[in-house]
Amino acid sequence: MCTDAPIGAALLGGPSPLADQHGLTLVELLVAIAVMVLLIGWAIPAFQTLSARQEVSAEVMRLKTALALARNTAIARRATVTVCPSHDQLSCNNDDWTAPLMVIRGRADGGNIGSDEVLRILDDSRVVSLSYRKDGRPVRYGPLGRPAGHNGTFTICGRHDTGATVVVSNFGRVRVETGATC
Repeated sequence: MCTDAPIGAALLGGPSPLADQHGLTLVELLVAIAVMVLLIGWAIPAFQTLSARQEVSAEVMRLKTALALARNTAIARRATVTVCPSHDQLSCNNDDWTAPLMVIRGRADGGNIGSDEVLRILDDSRVVSLSYRKDGRPVRYGPLGRPAGHNGTFTICGRHDTGATVVVSNFGRVRVETGATC
């Protein structure tokens, strides 16, 4: 019968080579904790910046979705379709574009908006600020898909100096520029 000396010695009750080790030394534990603190200190700011960029990107997609839906619906139905923010889903509030966005059939010139006119409501924004023009008008697409007189620029400002710009052209097309100054 062939046996190894250390295993045989352990079976016979003798000392094994691993019998003296019971855990980490204090120095090893402190080095491991220091490395973990350095990695966490490096990862948290990077994660926060990534999260801020993702919020801005999600807002760009929310705007592009609302504008594309409005333009395509206006062309398909040969009617005017409006995009505007609304806190109560009953009337447009063109001052706060971080509110939920409504896509409405018609001009939405004030007053109450009927539920049969609302085509879609998109959730509210999570960015720090979102502005569109200074005159407080919504975006309206005509039957040809052009926002005649209603073109402009959305400025999206997120956390950690992240931002983007969404530009609506005279032909109703949308383009995105990153790195808006906020």
